[in-house]
Amino acid sequence: MKKILVTGSAGFIGARVSEMLLKEGYQVIGIDNLKDYYDVNLKLWRLDKLKKQSNFIFYKISVENFNKLKTIFQENCPEAVINLAARTGVRYSLENPFAYLATNSGGNLNLLELCREYEVPKFVLASTSSLYAGQKMPFKEDLPVNHPISPYAASKKAAEMMAYTYHYLYGLDITILRYFTVYGPAGRPNMAVFRFIKWIMEGVPLEIFGDGCQKKYFTYVDDIAGGTIRALMPVGYEIINLGNNHPYTLSEVIKFMEKYIGEEARFKYKEFHKADMQATWADIDKARGFLNWQPQVSLEGGIKRTVEWTKDNWEWIRKIKI
Repeated sequence: MKKILVTGSAGFIGARVSEMLLKEGYQVIGIDNLKDYYDVNLKLWRLDKLKKQSNFIFYKISVENFNKLKTIFQENCPEAVINLAARTGVRYSLENPFAYLATNSGGNLNLLELCREYEVPKFVLASTSSLYAGQKMPFKEDLPVNHPISPYAASKKAAEMMAYTYHYLYGLDITILRYFTVYGPAGRPNMAVFRFIKWIMEGVPLEIFGDGCQKKYFTYVDDIAGGTIRALMPVGYEIINLGNNHPYTLSEVIKFMEKYIGEEARFKYKEFHKADMQATWADIDKARGFLNWQPQVSLEGGIKRTVEWTKDNWEWIRKIKI
């Protein structure tokens, strides 16, 4: 049974990755600080599911705490690290850039250094499609992403660069995954899919930044988690996009929500934020080639599953703060 250390294991993607690893027979060493950046009840719900598995170990710590991380490496001897711990969200990063640098860059460096010290051969880092802002579409991994337009993107770029340094100097096998807009059951309440479904069910107007015509590659969480696990394979050093291969406008996404909720949405339009991206377009040829991966869940199917999950858990979901 391989031991995989998963940071951010109570987070949206981290919990799903951990759950899939456990089902495949891995032992998962989970790390999460249970930060209240969003309603912690969601994190606790995800974590409770994981704690029911005998091959799951959990530590409540931050990746910024080098000494406590070191103890975990000493006690558990992981064979790979999947770093999904991160400060997320473009807009909030403008308000608190120091926190983003500390976690996304400094915390990542702590993990890389401990992998070097304890000879952990494999490292997977979750990065972001936000790095492609201003580039020509479709977004290919070899584009020169040297002009991040938010502290969030800048902190992830710094993490990527340090990961390459540790590959070059110490031979760590590293896969960097650039995710494109992830959604699904138990998602983050500060992301559009979760809060829009909740607001439609409550009869609250949806806050739309811009005209709703912005296009994104919405990718179902199970597809992202599956691709992340595939990224444990040895590659040397590679950056790989994980995203859906069909863009949808925000308005089209809302139509799917209305269909499966059975209610019409109301709208409150706001100015488009300059740190956001008007459109994303993922080139996933590299994921197909290296990981034999491509998304399996359609947007409509994924929205249907997410709406059903929300309805099934409505008694506590309706109390979640957005």
